[in-house]
Amino acid sequence: MISERDVETYRQDGVIVVPEVLDTATLARVRQVVAETVAGAAEVTEHNAVYDLEPTHTRENPRVRRIKTPHKVHPIFDEIVRSKPVIDILTKLIGPGLRLHGSKLNMKSAQYGSPVEWHQDWAFYPHTNDDVLAIGVLLDDCDLSNGPMLVTPGTHTREIWNHHDEEGYFAGLIDPELIKDEIGRAVPCMGKAGSMSFHHVRALHGSATNTSDRPRNLLLYEVAASDAWPLMGVKDFDEFNSRILAGDVVIAPRMTEVPVRMPLPPAKRQGSIYETQSASKKSYFTRAA
Repeated sequence: MISERDVETYRQDGVIVVPEVLDTATLARVRQVVAETVAGAAEVTEHNAVYDLEPTHTRENPRVRRIKTPHKVHPIFDEIVRSKPVIDILTKLIGPGLRLHGSKLNMKSAQYGSPVEWHQDWAFYPHTNDDVLAIGVLLDDCDLSNGPMLVTPGTHTREIWNHHDEEGYFAGLIDPELIKDEIGRAVPCMGKAGSMSFHHVRALHGSATNTSDRPRNLLLYEVAASDAWPLMGVKDFDEFNSRILAGDVVIAPRMTEVPVRMPLPPAKRQGSIYETQSASKKSYFTRAA
């Protein structure tokens, strides 16, 4: 699915987009599952283990901005990340041992999809080494108008910016005044539905509100080399090992010299990145109404 030049581009830029990895049949199936899952949000009035809701959500007009841990919600999401094309790409980038760290489905509905402020994933879940990346599966055609993920090439080899607020609490975002030049160099991860982006865990990224009349649903998987262990600890060893995608169970973490800022003390607002970032007064993107 990818060439040695693609691998080199990932090493240099910290991000690549691979066209139409997901076949049309799987894409149709996953869209149907997403539609059914979103319809189920009509039964809830507040965030829960499955749904993170838009501020304007009502039972009559369900509005979901995130489906949490979709690989636990429906088998198709686990099937996608374990599929041969995806494993082949991951093996070239960070393999051969691979572990799923987590998953989420960020949903930007037409005209109001919530933005995600500038951040580095590494600030949320630092590991013993940084052979960690995120896959972004485009479930809709994505262009500049419907809120694509923006990534700044080369930032994966630089510092870890401060993601804490003025009082010292983790805020899940970077003061945009500190990264003006980096924001100006960001590139959009766009493509046809079924395409996938792969960005390094330390790469700077964010995304604006969806201003188009089309949705932009982005299925995200965080994947680590199996010998990269989370510095915040492992709560359930059996569950941890159940997320092995390739290779064997590893009990000897690989330690490398990587910059780390722990996400502590915890955010004032616990929950998804939207909740964590909403506590901050410093924002770059126009927030959804």
